[in-house]
Amino acid sequence: MALDLDVVRNIAHLARLELTPEEEQLYLAQLEHILGYFSRLDEVDTTGVEPATDLCVKGTEFRDDVVTNSPSVEDWLANAPSRRERFFRVPKIIE
Repeated sequence: MALDLDVVRNIAHLARLELTPEEEQLYLAQLEHILGYFSRLDEVDTTGVEPATDLCVKGTEFRDDVVTNSPSVEDWLANAPSRRERFFRVPKIIE
């Protein structure tokens, strides 16, 4: 990907940044340097290497669906430090 000042300005616009002309030049050089590292991947010989499309070989473990009796509302509220009727009472966090 060829980088120029228009690309840097577009990225700055998307990030809601106001850059000076000096900062635009600085970030252009830094982005070119970063993307230069990615071009080194083209030099790697991957002949015979299987694509790593799924790194999670184990898969997802599901537990069995088992019908159980949940504790009653009163059992849950018995552990509440503060309650009001059938509800937990918590401190107000909105100012």
